[in-house]
Amino acid sequence: MARPALKKLATGPPDAREEFIRLCSRGRLKDALHHRFREGLWSEPNLFSHLFRACRALPLLHQLHAFAATSGAAADRFTANHLLLGYADLGDFTTARTLFERIPRRNVMSWNILIGGYIKNGDLETARKVFDEMPARNVATWNAMVAGLTNSGLNEESLAFFLAMRREGMHPDEFGLGSLFRCCAGLRDVVSGRQVHAYVVRSGLDMDMCVGSSLAHMYMRCGFLEEGEAVLRVLPSLSIVSCNTIIAGRTQNGDSEGALEFFCMMRGVGVEANAVTFVSAISSCSDLAALAQGQQVHGQAIKAGVDKVVPVMSSLVHMYSRCGCLGDSERVFFRYSGTDLVLCSAMISAYGFHGHGKLAVDLFKQMMAGGVEPNEITFLTLLYACSHSGLKDEGMECFELMTKTYGLQPSVKHYTCIVDLLGRSGCLKEAEALILSMPVRPDGVIWKTLLSACKTQKNFDMAERIAERVIELDPHDSASYVLLSNIRATSSRWEDVSTVRETMRKHNVRKEPGVSWVEFKGQVHQFCTGDKSHSRQREIDECLEEMMAKIRQCGYAPDMSMVFHDMEDEEKEVSLAHHSEKLAIAFAFLSLPEGVPIRIMKNLRVCDDCHVAIKLMSKVTGREIVVRDVSRFHHFKDGKCSCGDYW
Repeated sequence: MARPALKKLATGPPDAREEFIRLCSRGRLKDALHHRFREGLWSEPNLFSHLFRACRALPLLHQLHAFAATSGAAADRFTANHLLLGYADLGDFTTARTLFERIPRRNVMSWNILIGGYIKNGDLETARKVFDEMPARNVATWNAMVAGLTNSGLNEESLAFFLAMRREGMHPDEFGLGSLFRCCAGLRDVVSGRQVHAYVVRSGLDMDMCVGSSLAHMYMRCGFLEEGEAVLRVLPSLSIVSCNTIIAGRTQNGDSEGALEFFCMMRGVGVEANAVTFVSAISSCSDLAALAQGQQVHGQAIKAGVDKVVPVMSSLVHMYSRCGCLGDSERVFFRYSGTDLVLCSAMISAYGFHGHGKLAVDLFKQMMAGGVEPNEITFLTLLYACSHSGLKDEGMECFELMTKTYGLQPSVKHYTCIVDLLGRSGCLKEAEALILSMPVRPDGVIWKTLLSACKTQKNFDMAERIAERVIELDPHDSASYVLLSNIRATSSRWEDVSTVRETMRKHNVRKEPGVSWVEFKGQVHQFCTGDKSHSRQREIDECLEEMMAKIRQCGYAPDMSMVFHDMEDEEKEVSLAHHSEKLAIAFAFLSLPEGVPIRIMKNLRVCDDCHVAIKLMSKVTGREIVVRDVSRFHHFKDGKCSCGDYW
C-alpha cells in the first residue's frame, strides 16, 4: 500500500522535514516545492526561510514571496526578515525597502539585513543613513559597518566607528576585531593596533585563530615582523591562514629568504600550500632572482593543481622575467586561454623590463581588441616599456589614450615615465616643463630621472640646476649626489667633485656600493667592486685577465670616463677591470657548463664600459650573458645587446 501524502511537515515524520531542508540547501527548489511538502509550509512558516536562502533568481523569489503572502507566512517577522535578506542579496533594493517598511515589529535583525545589503552593493552612504536611523544597534550592526568601511579602503572612518562603538559600551567580537586589525594594517597604524591588541588579551580572544591571524597581519604590514610571528607562535595550531600570513609578511618586509625557509618548513610539517601560499613563495623567488628555487616552487604548484590559477600564473610570469627567462614567462602566459587584465599587465611589464617595447605595445593592442579595459597599472607598465625602448611616439599616444579616452588620472609614476621618454629623446626643456605643470606633486624620483637625462645628453648646466633641486628635496639620498659627482668628474672638475663628497660626509650620506651576484647550485655568490674575498679569487682573476686580453684584440679600449676618481690611467684601467659584474661573469665562466646562459644580477645600473666589455665577451666566448641591473635586463649575444645600446 502506497504511503499517504504528507499533510504537515511539522507533525509528520522528522525525516520529511529534514528532506525538505536538505533539498533547499542543495538548491533543488523545484523538488522542495513538490506537492507532498507544499501543504506543510502553511503550518510551519519558518520553513519558508530555507526557500528564500536558496533562491538565486529574482523572478522565482517574487513567486515565492507571493506564495508566502498567500499562506500568511509573510506576516511572520522571522520569515519576512529572510525574504528581505533574499531581495538584498539579489540587489533588488526597491522591493527590499518596501518590504522593510511593512515588516511587523521590525527588530535589529531587520535593520542589519538592510544595512548589510547596501554594504554588499557598495552603497556605503545609504548604509550609513540606515545606521543613523536605527532605534537600537547590536554588535553585528557595528561589525557590518566597520567591515564595510575597511573593505572599501576607508580605514580612518572604520577606526572612528570602532571608537564610537566602544563609547556606547559595545564589546566587539572576533569578526569585528578581525576587520579592525585589517583597518590598522591599511593605515600602518601600529599604535592603534597595539591598543586593540591589549583589548584582545584582556578579553581572552588572543588564542582565537581568526583574531590571531589578523593581528599578526597587522604587525607585519606595519613592519613589525618579529611581533607578528610571535603572535602566531602562541596560537593553538598551525593553519594555512597563519602560515600564509607569515610567508606574505616576510615577503612584504624584504625577508624573502625567510619567507622561503618558512614555506619549506610548512610543507615539512604537513600543512598543504594553497594558491595564496604559492603567490608569496614565487614572489620571494622573484625578489631574490633565485631561478632554481623558483622552478622548484613552480613544480610544486603544478602538483598542487594551482598552476592555472591566474594570480599564480601572474607571479610566475613576473618571477621568470626577473630571473632573465623571458621565454619561460611567455610559455606560462600563453597557456592561459582567456584574456585577463592582471596577467596581461604582468606580461607587458616583462616585455618592457627586457627591452621589447614593440612586443609590449602589440600585446596591449591584442588585450584591447579582446575587450579588456586597461587600468592605471597596465598603462604604467606600457609607459615603462616604451621609455626603455625609445618608443617616444608610442609612449605619448599611450599617455593620451590613458588620460583622454579612458579618463584615468596619471600618478607621479606615470609622469616619471613620460619625463624619461622625453629626456632620453633629448627634449630636456619639454620634460622640465611637464614636471612644473603636472597636477600632482613632483617627488625626488622624477627630478632624478631628469637629472640622469641631463647627464646622458651632456647638458651639464641644466644638470647643476636640477641637482640642487633634487638634493633639496631629499638631502639623504646618495643617488643624486653620485649623479652630480659623476657629471662633474666627466668634465674633470675634480675640485667640484671633492665638494660634493664633502657635502655627503657632512650629511652622513654614503654611496651604495656596486654589488653583483650569480646563482650556482642553489647558492648565491656575491661580488663587490674590487672584492678579493671569494674562495676562488685567484682563478677568477686569471680568467678575467685572459678574457680582457681577448676582447682587447677585438677593439676593446677601457672607457676612462667611467672612473670618477682623480687617478692615473693605469689605476683607472685596473679599477674598471674589477667592476662587480665582470667578477661575477668570470666566476660564472669558471663554474657553469658550456652552453648554459650566464645570468648576473646587479643592484646598480650597468656602466658604459662594462656594457661594451660584456658585448665583446659574448662574442669571443660564444656564450649568452644575461645581466639584470637596477632598471632592466640586458641580453648579450654574439656581440650585441637586446637594449640596442639604449638604457
